[in-house]
Amino acid sequence: MTERKKQGQIGFIDEILKKETGRAVLLGLGVSNLPLAKLLIKRGMVGRILIRDGKSAEALGEKLSDLMSAGCIGDVGHDPTSGLCDREDLTDTVIFRSPGIRPDAGDIPEAVRRGAILTSEMEWFCDASPARIVAVTGSDGKTTTTTLTHLILSAAAEKKCTGKVFVGGNIGTPLLDKAEEMTCGDTAVLELSSFQLQTMNGPAHRAAITNVSPNHLNWHTDMDEYVGAKFNVFGENTELLVLNSKNKYSEEAASRFRGRVIWFTAHNRQDESFDELTHGRPNSSAIFLRGDDVVFSDGEIEEVVLHRSGIVLPGIHNVENYMTAIGLTWGLADDNVIRSVAASFGGVEHRFEYIRTLDGVKYYNSSIDSSPSRTVAALSNLDCRPVVICGGRDKHVPFDPLAEALFERASAVVLTGEAAPQIEEAICRKAAGRPDGGASLTVCHVDDFDAAVMKARELAVSGSAVILSPGCTSFDRFANFEERGNHFKEIVRRLM
Repeated sequence: MTERKKQGQIGFIDEILKKETGRAVLLGLGVSNLPLAKLLIKRGMVGRILIRDGKSAEALGEKLSDLMSAGCIGDVGHDPTSGLCDREDLTDTVIFRSPGIRPDAGDIPEAVRRGAILTSEMEWFCDASPARIVAVTGSDGKTTTTTLTHLILSAAAEKKCTGKVFVGGNIGTPLLDKAEEMTCGDTAVLELSSFQLQTMNGPAHRAAITNVSPNHLNWHTDMDEYVGAKFNVFGENTELLVLNSKNKYSEEAASRFRGRVIWFTAHNRQDESFDELTHGRPNSSAIFLRGDDVVFSDGEIEEVVLHRSGIVLPGIHNVENYMTAIGLTWGLADDNVIRSVAASFGGVEHRFEYIRTLDGVKYYNSSIDSSPSRTVAALSNLDCRPVVICGGRDKHVPFDPLAEALFERASAVVLTGEAAPQIEEAICRKAAGRPDGGASLTVCHVDDFDAAVMKARELAVSGSAVILSPGCTSFDRFANFEERGNHFKEIVRRLM
């Protein structure tokens, strides 16, 4: 860690931005940079905030025009990373990148070589905030685990009348403008993506990696870079790391970490030893299933924390989400608080969200399932063979595991969107190796999204379900997974 980061980056950046020559360059006017621009205006940066975005001024609309009216400078409609080196010396320039922009894109490396500071809204917050940082990353389960951790710590803080608990990162609202009001008695629970972590350096005091599987390989150069970004969630100031005992990348993460590790799994053998669960690593604890009991063990003393029947959320993957949250909050919240949250929390919108039952068919919105592994997990929740709506934009990850799960757990699949042909190819490969030639799974290709929902309704029978679990991102047709999920819910609610 550099001396500048030890001192806290917010003061260092403030010194630059308060200079008459200091300026802020915002790459992308998205979820994090839009409120950041407003904050910089409040800090007196009028005339020295440059907004660069690939979208046109017309496409950005009022959010850009309002900022320009307040004194920001707009340079939009082209690659925002091109043309950054407009002067030889950039030591008074701070570049804030949106998470979706790679740190090595365009002129960014050269700008940094000339003295510019490259950071982000989230990285600045983590350096600036005096609060305890509890961070969650992973390929799947981040949002539910982050939400559970926040609920548990909030309930514990209220019970003990201790500091405030904030939630942010990939969920909630940007937290940078709240950093100055936070104290060392507060906690910030963050969901962090690989995009955000790409340039971060161990921001968390407590961290969890829910799992790691191929994801976002259309953005990352390869799997090694993706895994390395996930590992950036912990560092020399991290005191506790929660890891998935059955994920193949966890041992490597543990080998790079010096503090205490809590391992979790809901897929343990009933006779599995403590050393097997913790991979023989010293200074470890384990959270696992014994029958339907969620058990915590430090190798000497065991404690039943929770029973599966006490968890409202269905599915074994949600048991693991609770295990991760239990690990992150161990010693900060008692078992009664955890059990109370488990008994009352019904889930996060767009994550296996129940919509309605019509003609004996249950409809679920799981639009958050933007990777094949998430769809595989969602299918394991159901006790029937549903009709699944899949498709969207391909993230360059294999669809063969999804195809296998569809044959094992679904009655039909309706494919729609850009990636429909690739998913169909994977299904055909799996069908060729099956005794029935794939006849057990009905496959339909419907280009129009609304028509795809209607086709799913047609295929479903009473006692079964229809689930939107795309296995792909939404960006072929929708702005984000929320818009996709809300559109799906509107269609389902209109059905007669």
